[in-house]
This record gives sequence, structure tokens and C-alpha cells, in this order.
Amino acid sequence: MNTNVFQAPYATVTYDSVKRLMVLTWTGSPNKEEYKKPFLTMLTYGKKYPVDGMLSDITNQGIIAPDNRKWFEKEMMPLAVEAGLKRGAIVTSGNAFKLYYINTKLFNNQKDAYTWLESFPVSTHTLT
Repeated sequence: MNTNVFQAPYATVTYDSVKRLMVLTWTGSPNKEEYKKPFLTMLTYGKKYPVDGMLSDITNQGIIAPDNRKWFEKEMMPLAVEAGLKRGAIVTSGNAFKLYYINTKLFNNQKDAYTWLESFPVSTHTLT
């Protein structure tokens, strides 16, 4: 069952409790302040519910400010890994960008990305 975690005109986040998976779908170009909101919401949600994987569909994301890209790489990803994130799948239109601190793979569509994330066993760790 998927739970809606975040909803805005520029992005949605859902949580699949069975697969312990967050799905972030960008539907527009966020401004500098908006960019961080879905990620911070996922971190907060992940303190209550275990998250092993994340699928991010950036196909319709638009251009992200360099400061936000740095924030994602230097602050967000280390926090996500510390919180238990083990792997991520990214759906993109093909623009190249740096992969991060976890097992990450690029995809052209959500179905293939989701299938890849499902290929991993569900972790048995629990939140304390």
C-alpha cells in the first residue's frame, strides 16, 4: 500500500511500506526553497518508518540551482544514508549527473526503476 507523504505542484512523495521504498516524482521546477521540502519531509517520515530505497523521477524536474545540488550532495545524501537509505534509482531523460553515496542506477522509466529496487531483499533492521 502506498501512502502519500508529500504533495505540492512541483513534486509528490509516496511511501511503499511493503518494499520500504520512497518514490519522489518531480512534476515541475521548484524554486530554491521548494527543492529541499520533499527531501526533508522524507527524512522526517523515515524516522518513523523504515526506508531502504528511493526512486526519484527527475524527468520533468527542470533546472536545479547549483546551491541546491551542492546541498543535496553534501548534506541531504549523508543524512539519508545515516538514516538507513541503502539504494536509489533515478528516472531521467538522459541528462548526466553525479551518482551519490549509495547503490544508484539510472533508468528511462519508473517501471524499470521500481523493478530494479524490488530485486533487493527487504531489510530486516528496525528503527530504534
